[in-house]
Amino acid sequence: MKPLKFKPLLKQTLWGGDKIIPFKHLDLQLDNVGESWEISGVKNNESIVSDGPYAGKSLNDVVAELKGTLVGQANYERFGNEFPLLIKFIDARQQLSIQVHPSDEIAHKQGKERGKTEMWYIMDSAPDASLRSGLKKAITPEQYKEMVENDTITDAIAEYKVKEGDCFFLPAGRIHSIGAGCFLAEIQQTSDVTYRIYDFKRKDKDGNYRQLHTKEAAECIDYHVESSYRTEYRPAKNEGVSLVRCPYFNTAVYDLTEPMTLDYSELDSFVILIATKGSAHVADNEGNEFELRAGESVLIPATTAELKVEGTIKFLETFV
Repeated sequence: MKPLKFKPLLKQTLWGGDKIIPFKHLDLQLDNVGESWEISGVKNNESIVSDGPYAGKSLNDVVAELKGTLVGQANYERFGNEFPLLIKFIDARQQLSIQVHPSDEIAHKQGKERGKTEMWYIMDSAPDASLRSGLKKAITPEQYKEMVENDTITDAIAEYKVKEGDCFFLPAGRIHSIGAGCFLAEIQQTSDVTYRIYDFKRKDKDGNYRQLHTKEAAECIDYHVESSYRTEYRPAKNEGVSLVRCPYFNTAVYDLTEPMTLDYSELDSFVILIATKGSAHVADNEGNEFELRAGESVLIPATTAELKVEGTIKFLETFV
């Protein structure tokens, strides 16, 4: 089976920038593109296959047809016909709202299908780019509500200057916010449940404040304080470097200047490659070949045993 590429779902937002269109080599004139949903099984926002025998079909329809052949048998038994990961590129010209996502357990109690755990990998961002992740001081749920009301909630959240290669893991319950100037790749559970805690008193294009979800968020926030929320790892050339391992996804980064063979013969899962820099020629053990360049994401079927990658490229590899 051939690897799958998809048409990007571009999202224009109040806070979006101008990096995604050129990064993805698209011949389009769109302003304020904040997100490109690269691979999505989210209902009403499903990715469409761009070429090959499945061109024009939605991702979840292809999953329903191919089942474990595409996603892996254990994954199909766990997730059914809904693809389990959502992959995005995000370009923030302005500060995003402060948010939190529920765990699966809390989401079920609140009538949602599932929660959201995610991660960020920082790409070529502005020199002064920063983000917020996690509480830096202990607060109670009551203090949280007071700080939202009196515009001081940011005083309780850890803030980080960021640069290319930085990584942040955001388990459900961790309060967070992408700052102005950040350009990043996001890997997350297939879920669009977001609770907006604070939006810096901004108004939308119609002059209205955006809805806040103070009460729902209070039930989700992990009030535990850690010394650091940045993922520490040692970058290396021409080998896979693990970034995140969790029940929802496993992600590594590769920075290749030499040919490399990726062995998936023992893996019962699809693999997604997300190119962040450079380009490469990729060939699998079944004779399929394709080019992968910065701004592209590709879905490798679970039946693929081996990939040979030749080029100068930096990419994320993620699977369940």
